[in-house]
Amino acid sequence: MLPVIYSDEFLHHDNGKFHPERPERLTAIVNALKIAPWADQIAWQLPTPVAQREIIPMVAKIHDQYYIELVERIAKRGGGMLDGDTRICDRSYDIALLAVSAWLDGVDCVLAQDRPAFILARPPGHHAERERGMGFCLFSNAAIAAYYALEQPTVQKVAILDWDVHHGNGTQHIVEHDARIAYCSLHQSPCYPGTGYASETGDHNNVLNLPMSLGSTLAEYQPMFADKIIPFFRNFQPDLLIISAGYDATANDPLAGISLQPSDYGIFTNYCLELTQRIVFGLEGGYDLDSLSQSVVATISSCLSPDV
Repeated sequence: MLPVIYSDEFLHHDNGKFHPERPERLTAIVNALKIAPWADQIAWQLPTPVAQREIIPMVAKIHDQYYIELVERIAKRGGGMLDGDTRICDRSYDIALLAVSAWLDGVDCVLAQDRPAFILARPPGHHAERERGMGFCLFSNAAIAAYYALEQPTVQKVAILDWDVHHGNGTQHIVEHDARIAYCSLHQSPCYPGTGYASETGDHNNVLNLPMSLGSTLAEYQPMFADKIIPFFRNFQPDLLIISAGYDATANDPLAGISLQPSDYGIFTNYCLELTQRIVFGLEGGYDLDSLSQSVVATISSCLSPDV
């Protein structure tokens, strides 16, 4: 059984009409998973309610207290814009905290079972900096989950792989000074947010950025996994792998120009499973509903394969 951590509460983060980061992203994935041939191997799990765990202190280890209070204040007054494309509605603060809880649940599941788990939550997080949200992201879910994992007795080192088409500027900036965390991103360049240069290697050679050219396909991505990503992480020897699982590098995605197919994510997943079974997958981007849902199906299908 593979845990998928999901709640209908995540549908109530409202970015407004015509915004690409919309609730239908999750409903499309849920519907696709429920009709998959291995649907009975999914263990659907609700995230732990925020009131039942110390979420805000965990968030405050990553984000400035002023910023956390700003998100709460904007939500309480009915909503508003953090930047030109990042909106907060009246429910966004509570839902963003619930998303953090879901990511922490994912860590707990993986460490308890030594098997992957998938967090199906929104809003996404990898663009969120310590002191501001941006790029549809409010709190830095992957970074918070990494630091939570490091508090567990069996975890001394955490790897984060970001295969979203956009560089995870927030995640990198938060973890690049910590020798206990290795971060790798492969992303379209040039593209939003304009960060993630190959020359950025972190304070401890713990950052690997792999800028990808417009139109790149599996033929360009697969050598990156085989020759760069897996050796980088194998040398680091993590106790846990967190994947910022964005699916906006597919050919039909409206917000970028990479040409992957949904099935390619099954191949990427198999590479990661060769490294470790301890993988937390957490949803980031992906805005073409069919490509997004089929990419998640391909990811989970590889996790359930008897060959891995």
